[in-house]
Amino acid sequence: MPRAQSRAATLGGSPDETESAFYEALQRGDIELLMSCWAEEDDIVCVHPGGPRLLGAGAIRAAFEGMFANGTVRARPVHVHRVVALTSAVHSVAEQVEVMLPDGLHQAVVLATNVYHKTPEGWRMVAHHASAGTAPDAQVMDSQRPVLH
Repeated sequence: MPRAQSRAATLGGSPDETESAFYEALQRGDIELLMSCWAEEDDIVCVHPGGPRLLGAGAIRAAFEGMFANGTVRARPVHVHRVVALTSAVHSVAEQVEVMLPDGLHQAVVLATNVYHKTPEGWRMVAHHASAGTAPDAQVMDSQRPVLH
């Protein structure tokens, strides 16, 4: 299935813009936008909490299509730590995720590492690795940050 090239062309001015489009795609259940965030490389990788390692666009697409079949993914980044170089960026993200359980809506925390490469098409995701977190993981610990004078 072809990618949404028109949307892909608008991505990638920065890793932050690609990440924003990724989380927007999750919340809208938009598989074309989501896949346009990924690099067109055979060795891209995705790991969901408790899940297997997914290698390649086909496996990643199938996993997200399965998720979207059950509804959108209400995940939003609440704290991002960035390490950026000329052609790569690594974002350590605490995500606030809303999940519907039999007894109602619950919030969970997921810790994710999103890796981006600068490609000819712009900044694209090459890895998304997520695991279960805890409530303190989602909070910005300002008291632990050093003050530089």
